[in-house]
Amino acid sequence: MNTSSSAPAGPLSQGDSPAPGRLSRAQRKAIIAGTIGNTVEWVDWALYSIFAKVIADEFFPKGDGAVALLSTLAVFAVGFVMRPVGAAVLGAYADRHGRKKGMTLTVALMAGAGFVIAITPNYEAIGVFSPLVLLVARLIQGFSAGGEFGSSSAFLVESAARGRRAFAGSWQQVSVAGGVLIASLLGTLTTSALSDEAVHSWGWRAAFIFGGLLGLVGLWLRVSVEDTESFALAQGSGLTRTNPVKAMFTEHPRATLRVVGITIAGTLTYYIWVNYLPTYANLTTGIELKTALLSQTLCLVVFVVALPFVGLLSDRIGRKPTMVGFAGGFVVLAWPLLHLLDGSFLSLFLVQLTGMLLILGYSANCAVIMAEQFPAEVRATGIALPYALAVAVFGGTAPYLTTWLHESGHSDLLWIYVSAAALISLGVYLTMPETKDKEFV
Repeated sequence: MNTSSSAPAGPLSQGDSPAPGRLSRAQRKAIIAGTIGNTVEWVDWALYSIFAKVIADEFFPKGDGAVALLSTLAVFAVGFVMRPVGAAVLGAYADRHGRKKGMTLTVALMAGAGFVIAITPNYEAIGVFSPLVLLVARLIQGFSAGGEFGSSSAFLVESAARGRRAFAGSWQQVSVAGGVLIASLLGTLTTSALSDEAVHSWGWRAAFIFGGLLGLVGLWLRVSVEDTESFALAQGSGLTRTNPVKAMFTEHPRATLRVVGITIAGTLTYYIWVNYLPTYANLTTGIELKTALLSQTLCLVVFVVALPFVGLLSDRIGRKPTMVGFAGGFVVLAWPLLHLLDGSFLSLFLVQLTGMLLILGYSANCAVIMAEQFPAEVRATGIALPYALAVAVFGGTAPYLTTWLHESGHSDLLWIYVSAAALISLGVYLTMPETKDKEFV
């Protein structure tokens, strides 16, 4: 344990005590800074899947477009392999040294790797080194993303007033979806305003450079914010651990497994509906990519606006009812939704919007319910590592598996995978304890 008796001032130590259930000015500032910083980090992460087909043409040998796309998606999936590693290393770092330092490191790694992808020459210029550099950059981004979720979730939930924890935690997912939305807008503008030749030669690179510049803004915001009172109290009381990963597994095994179960359906449906559905619809129905990206952008606007309101609903009625609604909805609706796709804008929009409205029940709750499973001294690690393990298995492989099912002529089986994952998580949600009124430090 760390026996230090001094601790930095947290957001509540600034003479700004809020009324019960209300956020103080300092808490609002912390949530805003955490949200904006997290948003710009996820722009770089999302740009890869949005420009997956273009990257396939640029970084892999030409000839078989399907093989090149599958190779690109394999690199996407391999990036997820590093997420548990990043979660363990950077989550433990945030538990030992503070949420602020953890978040500063993650955004610097993500932005730097984004710049590397933007400037790497294509396969025709440097051959096999092109996909190798791409792979290394995505491994770094996966490492960063693995630590980001735990650090930012702990920071936002710990910055909240009692009775507003889900509302504050929902902004973690607002920021993730906001990053995807900005990336989607960049994709829409790039593919709409430029010719296909220009998109391939420099348009997609300009989008990555813009994303990297936004990452520098996120870095500045995170340097300027103070750490949380929960971490300050844990550090000041000598509760911080030298090995938070070991403490998480040995002292909180049930909570660790519960986080995995909570995540399975959420990450699978999120990566299919929020990230990859435009590419999937383009492959399976022939709808133009720019039309599919427009649908994604419009649905993301609704999703981002609705998230805090579902967080408020969770603070009022509880975590379990809202999450059961999400998982139960996909158990029932996965088959009809995926079979409604027919190549029209309206069908894609309705399918994507319905799925995203269901996912609100998970996304508004995931940060807070995971944070409520652990004490402050292992909270960032406890959120990050089991979540990253589940995301690596079920989220990172979703685009690859979805494309493989299409290429092998079994697209109609995707609904079974979605329903099975939703059923597993539904069982976890129904049996887990309600934590809405749990004491939280």
